[in-house]
Amino acid sequence: QVQLQESGPGLVKPSQTLSLTCTVSGGSITTDYYYWSWIRHPPGKGQEWIGYIAYNGSTYYAPSLKSRTSISRDTSKNQFTLQLSSATPEDTAVYSCARVSPPHYGSRWSRENDYWGQGTQVTVPS
Repeated sequence: QVQLQESGPGLVKPSQTLSLTCTVSGGSITTDYYYWSWIRHPPGKGQEWIGYIAYNGSTYYAPSLKSRTSISRDTSKNQFTLQLSSATPEDTAVYSCARVSPPHYGSRWSRENDYWGQGTQVTVPS
């Protein structure tokens, strides 16, 4: 059973970098051909996919966020990290890490392969 756990500060000051870590157990983040994503859910809005780091270390970010987003990994710790710079109140959301289909997979991914963390609240005050 793959498990994911988010960790990091729940409060980020405006203009600072939002940084979260996802710790994965029960499976390796280097296993072919899985993709490890960050997704957020702002209050009153739908889920927004932020980006992924793939099994081979390649990254891809949502175009609307790519200028501020960096996803990296530490394979020795089986962790991957989100850094979102220049935080504003619009970044307030529940942030989740997940193993889900990347945008380009389409039907080539079964949702039985999906695993999600619990999500963590991050607030950027006004």
